[in-house]
Amino acid sequence: MNRNSRLRAALVGGTIAGTLDILFALSFAAANGVPPVRLLQTVASGLLGEAAYSGGLPAAALGLAGHFGMSYLWAASFVVIAVRLPRLTLRPIVAGAIFGVFVFFAMRLVVLPLSAFPHPVTFKPLSAGLDLLSHMFLFGVPIALAAARRKE
Repeated sequence: MNRNSRLRAALVGGTIAGTLDILFALSFAAANGVPPVRLLQTVASGLLGEAAYSGGLPAAALGLAGHFGMSYLWAASFVVIAVRLPRLTLRPIVAGAIFGVFVFFAMRLVVLPLSAFPHPVTFKPLSAGLDLLSHMFLFGVPIALAAARRKE
């Protein structure tokens, strides 16, 4: 993959994965009575801590921007790894699902605890299970497919 195709793969994969992931999160939150602004403020709380919840729409916008920023970083990471291990692009659904599992655990066990996120990280069976599946198939797979489609 040349530099332009790598960048395009990261942008396309990050955009699709970020969109599907946030749509899942918004849908799950809505099903549990949590309004969209509140969910996005929760995302922003990784940067702002508890203050995100009194930050109104600007905090929600920061949460959305932060979500997509992380999506692009994860997508770029996969693309860089795929350049070094091109076999990952031969079976992108498998590689993407495995990458999604890695992202799920990295976010919950490393990123959130090191951030200003003001809540304990939990693994409640239903929400954690659905979030894991979301990271596998709505996040990891689109990134891997974008990387696989961007050849030199």
